[in-house]
Formats: sequence, C-alpha cells, structure tokens
Amino acid sequence: MSSQATLSSPATSASFAPIGLVLAAAMLWGTTGTAQHFAPAQLSPYWVGGLRMVMAALFFVALAMVMDKGHRSSPLRWGRVLFCGLCMAVYNLSFFAGIKACGVALGTALAIGSGPIWAGLMQAIVQNRMPSPQWWLGTCIGVGGGIVMALAATDPQNLPWGGMALCLLAGLSYAAYALVNQALVMQARVATVNAWVFGCAALMSLPFAAWLGGPLQTSASGWVVVIYLGMVTTGFAYLLFSIGLRSMSAATGVALSKAEPITAFALSLLIVGERPQWWSVLGLLGVIGGLWLVVQAERKSTENI
Repeated sequence: MSSQATLSSPATSASFAPIGLVLAAAMLWGTTGTAQHFAPAQLSPYWVGGLRMVMAALFFVALAMVMDKGHRSSPLRWGRVLFCGLCMAVYNLSFFAGIKACGVALGTALAIGSGPIWAGLMQAIVQNRMPSPQWWLGTCIGVGGGIVMALAATDPQNLPWGGMALCLLAGLSYAAYALVNQALVMQARVATVNAWVFGCAALMSLPFAAWLGGPLQTSASGWVVVIYLGMVTTGFAYLLFSIGLRSMSAATGVALSKAEPITAFALSLLIVGERPQWWSVLGLLGVIGGLWLVVQAERKSTENI
C-alpha cells in the first residue's frame, strides 16, 4: 500500500496495536481524578489545568529534541496547529470549570461521553465518512452507561445546567482537537506536532488561569500532582493517543476514550475508598459493552477497505 493511500485512509491499518495505544491513553486519563484528589485545597483547578499544559509542552519539547533530531518532517500547517492548541486550551479550562460545578462523576460522563458523538458527527460532515451503525450502537451504549454511572453519584433533583454546558463544550473541543490533530500527525513527527500544539495551549491557558484562579498558591505536594498530570496523564497519554490516531478513524479514537471512566471507577474503589451504588456497576458494564462494539466496528471497517 502506498504512503499516499495510508494518509488518505487512516483506518486501513487499524489493528489491535493502535487500539491498545488509545485504550492505554484513556486509562492514564482515568487516573486524573484520583490524582486531583491528593492536590492541596488551595491549588485552583484553573491553575491545575494551565500548569499541566505547560508540563505537557515541556514533555513534548524534550521528546522532540531527542526523537526528532535529524529527521526531516513535512512543513506544519500553522493554522491547524493554532486551532488544535485553542481546542486543547478550551477543553482544559471548560473541563475543569465544569467538573468544579458538576462534580467529577457527572462532569466526566458529559465531557467524555459527548466527545464520541461530536466526533462522529464532525467526521461525517468534514470528512464525509459516516461511522457504521454498529459504531453508533456501541457509542450510544457506552455513553448511556457512563451517564448511569454518573447519576449514581449525583442528585438528579439539583442539576447544575451551566456546568453541564461547560462539560459539553469540553467534549466538543476534544473531538475537534482529535479530528484536526489526526491530520497533523499523519503529515509530521508526533512529538514535534504536539510540542507546538501544547505550547500554544499553555500560552492560551495561563492568562485565563491567572484571571479565574487568582494568584498561584500551592505546595510541594501540589507540584507533584501537577507534574504527574502534565507529564504522565497529558504528555505520555497524548503521545500514545496521537500514535494510535495515525491508524484509525478520529471518531473511533475519541470513542475509545470511554475507557477512562472504567479506570476512574476502579481507582475510586481501590484508592479513594468510595462505595458507589449498585446500579453504577450496570453502567460500568454498559461502558465495557459499548467499547467492545466500537472495537469490533473499527476492525470490520478495516477488513472492508
């Protein structure tokens, strides 16, 4: 298969390897809530969001200096780079603001759950590639399971509509980032692309962090949390995610991120000590079943190309 064909049809080389990379990234994202649980109370969530963009940018700059040195890469499309940086900055700030208003369970379910739906619609409109009915079935089952998990930990009589809107904006921004970032990493080195994208996101996020979060107040433990969130759950996770996106559709990559609440659920039991209601387990099974259907749909689309 020619390289041109590969660039025009990223799903053609999809296999368990890229699916595994994206699932691993989602599992790392699932540790974010538990890590924030150990952050000092005086550390504003807006500063957490801004500083983790800085740490991720530093991660990718260092990686690019080591991995991409001496390699020739296609010229970057700076409009797309700036757009991806803006999407990541909006996702970051709206996600943390939404989480603050909605709580971790509901906020994560809306942001992560809405992402695949946004991605599927945008892929159909922008790339004229409508996901298969099985993909939509798996996505809807997984999203429904995530919502059930969230409602098990939320008072449905007192829903924060403003915070919910912010979480939906986060899902839209994440989906748009994935769609455009896929085109960038198909044409240039992954580390270099993400160094510029997260560098732009950091520059856009920090002024808002200072405005919304006030003066930075943290401690040594707060810096440990920020470094972990930036280097591991953002830098390393998005490295895996970007590599996986090179061999699958963007909509599937976003849909597989629903593995995040599975990890978060397990850590809430094992580390935080939470005791969720029994029907949240049913939601968890829905997420797992939806993920399985999405993976099978992606494999079938590969075999039919």
